[in-house]
Amino acid sequence: QFLMANKLDTAMWISRLFTVYCSALFVLPLLGLHEAASFYQRALLANAFTSALRLHQRLPHFQLSRAFLAQALLEDSCHYLLYSLIFVNSYPVTMSIFPVLLFSLLHAATYTMKVLDARSSNSLPFLRNLLDKLNGNQQNILKFIACNEIFLMPATVFMLFSGQGSLLQPFIYYRFLTLRYSSRRNPYCRTLFTELRIVVEHLIMKPSCPVFVRRLCLSSISFISRLAPTVA
Repeated sequence: QFLMANKLDTAMWISRLFTVYCSALFVLPLLGLHEAASFYQRALLANAFTSALRLHQRLPHFQLSRAFLAQALLEDSCHYLLYSLIFVNSYPVTMSIFPVLLFSLLHAATYTMKVLDARSSNSLPFLRNLLDKLNGNQQNILKFIACNEIFLMPATVFMLFSGQGSLLQPFIYYRFLTLRYSSRRNPYCRTLFTELRIVVEHLIMKPSCPVFVRRLCLSSISFISRLAPTVA
């Protein structure tokens, strides 16, 4: 009854579980490397489907207008719909599947707990403990996802020069990264950029750091800072 009463949430729950399943079979290619590539695409397509459902839930009344597009781009679900479309037809990259896998796992765990509560307050204690541990590490998981989002930017450039990526991919991914940086709901991308900058500046200011390395890092920090969007 609980599942039927929340059909849209249940559909997203099932698609997230399927995303976790496909992502796991890509990361751990138990069925062979050829099958792993197909699971990579299935995971991203399932994530795109989930993101589209979530975006419809957040913005139910679609309008073909600039204002609606601007509003949609503020939603995290729109960001990951774009993310899935960026990588679904590209060369499989393990780094790119981790954000999809972990976000799906976190959201599926939250809804699984609701399903267990609807069934009985004491049902499946072992699964409850596992889900509690997962939710207890949510902050570390979100930081890891943000770290993946950041380091995928140079990875897309490397893929371009190695012949495994398209010319447009780095530019489209840069747009995705600016959306994540400006996210209202998830500040971890901004937090990670700040933390990485502090760590790099601390290391290069040590007397043992060569001068040319210090200048190169400071120039890189200045360049990346200019590219960062302004956040309201």
